[in-house]
Amino acid sequence: MANAHNSHAEGNHGSVKSYVIGFILSVILTAIPFGLVMFPSMPKDITIMIVVALAVIQVVVHLVYFLHMDRSAEQRSNVSTFLFTAMVIALLVGLSLWIMFSIHTSMMAK
Repeated sequence: MANAHNSHAEGNHGSVKSYVIGFILSVILTAIPFGLVMFPSMPKDITIMIVVALAVIQVVVHLVYFLHMDRSAEQRSNVSTFLFTAMVIALLVGLSLWIMFSIHTSMMAK
């Protein structure tokens, strides 16, 4: 009975190989934007888009390699909880920015 519990607990954790892959990808996805910002060679708009895209990719890398979120049945509730939380945060931030922008334009119209 103890072996069944231990094997189930070990199934949720990643291997050393997956942690190393996640770490290397995280370092690469951090070094590229750092280099783009420290040594500007592109227009600001393109640099910002690249940095944001690499940030989103890095979030996915952290979710997959460190938090072990995947499409398996065991992780379905965790993934749905994460997606709901991300949606609520996006709505709160997006709508707050929209309200502040609307107030700003209304106040500046005078």
